[in-house]
Amino acid sequence: MSPMRARRRQRGFTLIELLVALALMALMAAMSWRGLDGMVGAQKRLSLHSDDVLTLQTALGQWGADLDALAQQPNTPNLDWDGRALRLLRRGSQSASEGLYVVAWSQRSVGATSYWLRWQSPTLNTRAELQAAWSQAARWGQNPSDDDRRLEVRIAPLAGWQIFFYRGGAWTNPLSSADGSSPSDGVASAPAGGASGPAAPGPSNGTGAGSPARGAAAVAMPDGVRLVLTLPPGQAVSGVLTRDWAQPGLGAAP
Repeated sequence: MSPMRARRRQRGFTLIELLVALALMALMAAMSWRGLDGMVGAQKRLSLHSDDVLTLQTALGQWGADLDALAQQPNTPNLDWDGRALRLLRRGSQSASEGLYVVAWSQRSVGATSYWLRWQSPTLNTRAELQAAWSQAARWGQNPSDDDRRLEVRIAPLAGWQIFFYRGGAWTNPLSSADGSSPSDGVASAPAGGASGPAAPGPSNGTGAGSPARGAAAVAMPDGVRLVLTLPPGQAVSGVLTRDWAQPGLGAAP
């Protein structure tokens, strides 16, 4: 073998060939990174979507559990809708001796976003505590203080919501009169912040802290409650969502 041919075989790659190879490797690495970045982004979006759906499902489950645990107390309202918040009196979920709770659901803007919110009082063991919590829940639904907000849970963005009561074989507006002579469904005729009435043995039944309470016979419990949520676009679940609840033992409301 001649010395010239041996030198040609030992020459290796030229600088141009090496630069071309490096450029091809960089291009392949960039394409691979873009693919991996897209996969990570899709995984994050899927995780957020799953979290939003799970949060909404949990909230709807809590909504049904609150209504299932409605407590009946003499001369005490247990369900009230004032156009802004739904208040209810419920039993504890651990034991019969746990005490009672006042729970409220409402919608309010937090920053630039409107949210569906849930509020719950501490455990109530006396009628005075119950009356104070019932009034506090009404205030929270209208004009909450910082102390009121500490007891709330922010659930999900909400464009709007509606409540209907099932009574007399039809879904009706809770703020309408049930018998044509008195406000129905635990909704008081006095506006929030109205004049105080005479002392009553039970909690206030109006939207204001000083509204007089009405007898239990004047506040007929509806057979069902319909929740209509309008969820904004851009969320995991959007559009109109309807959830019906019927009193246990009465069968499903139509």
